[in-house]
Amino acid sequence: MGIVLGDNSYGKAETRLVFVDRAAPQHRIVDFNVTTALSGDLAATHLTGDNTDVLPTDSQKNTVFAFARDGVGEPEDFAARLARHFVESQPAIRSATVDIESYGWDRMTVGGAPAHHSFVRAAGTRTASVTYDGTLSVSSGITDLVVLNTTGSEFWGYPKDPYTTLAETKDRVLATAVTARWRHRAGSDWAVSHAETLRLLLETFAEVHSLSLQQTLYAMGRRVLEEREEVAEIRLELPNKHHIPVDLSPFGLDNPGVVFHATDRPYGLIQATVTRDDA
Repeated sequence: MGIVLGDNSYGKAETRLVFVDRAAPQHRIVDFNVTTALSGDLAATHLTGDNTDVLPTDSQKNTVFAFARDGVGEPEDFAARLARHFVESQPAIRSATVDIESYGWDRMTVGGAPAHHSFVRAAGTRTASVTYDGTLSVSSGITDLVVLNTTGSEFWGYPKDPYTTLAETKDRVLATAVTARWRHRAGSDWAVSHAETLRLLLETFAEVHSLSLQQTLYAMGRRVLEEREEVAEIRLELPNKHHIPVDLSPFGLDNPGVVFHATDRPYGLIQATVTRDDA
């Protein structure tokens, strides 16, 4: 039986980068978590310990900081700069993937006016993933975006087996933490594309009368593809953040849909990709 080395890569995980743009009186913050992964002709280091072609992960970290010196821009652009650099500067590297989590900061308001240098952390985390192997592949996304509808959601008509205890409902709280990742089929204004895609996801969640979280997920993905031509496909992961009505009858009280127990686990997890026929 032969033993061979399979696919492999290496890189620097979670380099935390904060860039403060001081060009204007009102400062601007860019807050990234950058992970690099390089692959190519790297068999020697695995098989014999020969590190001739291994750019140290510490060097990859330092590259992130050095490239930020004169500005960062959108996460997709910064990831593309890094990925191109690693492939084009290292003869043994054939492919580089750079993943970025971008943490948003909203400017505070003090006395009714925008603060020059004070911020509060924004909801959700923007993501970008770029792979360069001679051509660029770009994906964008959002994680940990918690949303909730207090009504307009049902769940009924499902099969019952000997272990079913869940009661059918025509009115429930629907809450989830959206993770979405969409692949681009053309370059675009990354900031506008991300803002508009996020707007469509949130508007659809709010507008759809939901008969299942699966239905809501598909409606969200379909709306993005219908209105954003640059998006080839979108993958959504929606955990069902259950809100269980509390039985107050032991205390001589009714519960007209106002008191809930928010559970964190276990939870239903709905996942699907919505794509174009020509993607």
